[in-house]
Amino acid sequence: MGKLTILALRVVIAMVLAGSLFVQVWMVPLFSADLVEAGAPDGPRIALLVIVVLGILCVQVVAVCVWRLLTMVRRGTVFSHAAFRFVDVIFGAVSIAAVLMFGIAVILAPGDIAPGIVLLICGASLMIGGVALLVLVMRALLAQAVERDVEAARLRSELDEVI
Repeated sequence: MGKLTILALRVVIAMVLAGSLFVQVWMVPLFSADLVEAGAPDGPRIALLVIVVLGILCVQVVAVCVWRLLTMVRRGTVFSHAAFRFVDVIFGAVSIAAVLMFGIAVILAPGDIAPGIVLLICGASLMIGGVALLVLVMRALLAQAVERDVEAARLRSELDEVI
């Protein structure tokens, strides 16, 4: 991966982190005030706000883990067992985000929200779950690459002994 690509990805990740921090600090309190003005009951309102904050936290965790993986790519150490920790955290965060999205549908279903909206939110939850499964597939590919890298190092070592 080229230096320019890594730099571009880091700029995007930095913008995502800055934007998510802005949403947590500024937009969530405004959203809460809007829900109070709309007369939302306390229980669902608080649950919805907690889900939104936890969802933003999931995005931040994924961004930090991708940043760390980019650092490993730059150093040429991404095909190591240390990368699995970050990939596993990404898988967990994306899985939690899928469950949180489904939680929003559960909160909104008994209210006056149109069933189509609830169904769209369930579909979004399913798509986020699909992303989690994609990360799991990528983890399996990383495992194969690490295994091959270890095998290549072993073969190089044996060849050096022969020479």
